[in-house]
Amino acid sequence: MSDGSIPVVPALRWDDETGYGLEAPGVARHLAAGVLGFILFGGSAEAARAATAELRRHAGRPLLFGADLERGAGQQFDGATPLPPLAALASLEDEGVLEAAGALTAREAVALGVSWIFAPVADLALEPRNPIVGTRSPGADPHRVGRAVAAWIRGCRAGGGIPCVKHFPGHGRTTEDSHRALPVVSADADTLRNTDLVPFRAALAAEVPSVMTAHVAYPALDPEGRAATRSRRIVHDLLRREMGFDGVVVTDALIMEGAGSPEAAMAEALTAGVDVLLYPPEGLDPGAALGLAAETLDPEEAAASAERVRRLAAAGPMGPSDEPVGTPEDRARVLDWAQRTLRVVGGGPVSGDVVLTVVDDDRGGPFPPPSRAPFTDALRHAGLRVHGAPGNGDGGIPVLCLYAEPRGWKGRAGLSEEARAAVGRWRERHGAAGWVVVFGGPGLLEEVPPEVPTLLAWGGEVLMQEAAARRLAREATP
Repeated sequence: MSDGSIPVVPALRWDDETGYGLEAPGVARHLAAGVLGFILFGGSAEAARAATAELRRHAGRPLLFGADLERGAGQQFDGATPLPPLAALASLEDEGVLEAAGALTAREAVALGVSWIFAPVADLALEPRNPIVGTRSPGADPHRVGRAVAAWIRGCRAGGGIPCVKHFPGHGRTTEDSHRALPVVSADADTLRNTDLVPFRAALAAEVPSVMTAHVAYPALDPEGRAATRSRRIVHDLLRREMGFDGVVVTDALIMEGAGSPEAAMAEALTAGVDVLLYPPEGLDPGAALGLAAETLDPEEAAASAERVRRLAAAGPMGPSDEPVGTPEDRARVLDWAQRTLRVVGGGPVSGDVVLTVVDDDRGGPFPPPSRAPFTDALRHAGLRVHGAPGNGDGGIPVLCLYAEPRGWKGRAGLSEEARAAVGRWRERHGAAGWVVVFGGPGLLEEVPPEVPTLLAWGGEVLMQEAAARRLAREATP
């Protein structure tokens, strides 16, 4: 960039002992190198607010902070307002709700000093075996998804945020997770243009200012099999020339296996037409990759890229504000949305006693899932008596809670064999009695006993646990 900064956005992950590690030597090196900004993961809302302010002071120049906020600012920052999964919100078929969700996300994030919001997901949920998209996507119908994505973007922009639609040109057809490998999409070019690209065109029509690339290969679009992140045919020829996008293109995280060698990925991404390099591995010096790209990059393209990044950075706030986040009014509104998204299949009475069994397919991997206690707490708050299983509280209504969401470490969709066996044991014990609460997407309905009343709750975050408990309590007999 012309101001001396470099188009690199490293990650800062919260640690309960060291916080964001602002005193670590790596952070000082990043600031001295002139990074564009940082992507934040975790921590409290107040910790994020303090960190963005402190880093701007230390840098002595504007910094651009981003975060993955597909489910609201509360997805990353405790104390901010969480949102239901995008698939759940889109199921309401209410663009007003989607606009309000985007606006709320932006308003709270900007208050914390985080203006670049890596959302919404425009991938189509076309492949049941897809291990990573799932409820992150608004659905499978291209035009319906396009309307949902555009509404969310309009709201986010109105709320002062910088939305970033992802993952171009679409991650929905993959059967592998780009966190673990380089997936290949075999669909022909006409099919991709008529389906997968439709939501991205809608995002561009809604004036989305940034697009994130997929670490996915599309031989029909680039016969050499390069990942979209590294493909000039996909970024420059398709996205920029054919689709007319003149905003900022940013890579998906460069720590992912689908990116390939990070050094080569950085250089090839820039020559492909990407503007910003997101989340390179810690300790990697981007200077060599930037120098290698400079040797082959057309000077006019380099100047145009620097100007795009400058405009994007200028669109962000100068710093955090004192505006409150996670207010009771916003939480009540979001809880109402969450309850409206719940889907009941079948039905049956619930007594005052619940015998609860939990099958959690989300445990494992590097990051723990949310606490499962809020569901139990909310049931008790609603007046139900909750007993553990098996064997305790005989005579109560058996309830199976099934948690199974897309996780980057799983490398699969659906349930593990262990979880599937646990569901089978529950079915053998209880037959058609009771309820199943599915904290995951609609595809999991095929994994549960069809004869048992089922409550689809879309995701296992605290918000959806509370919404599901309230809905189940409404079924209780006096």
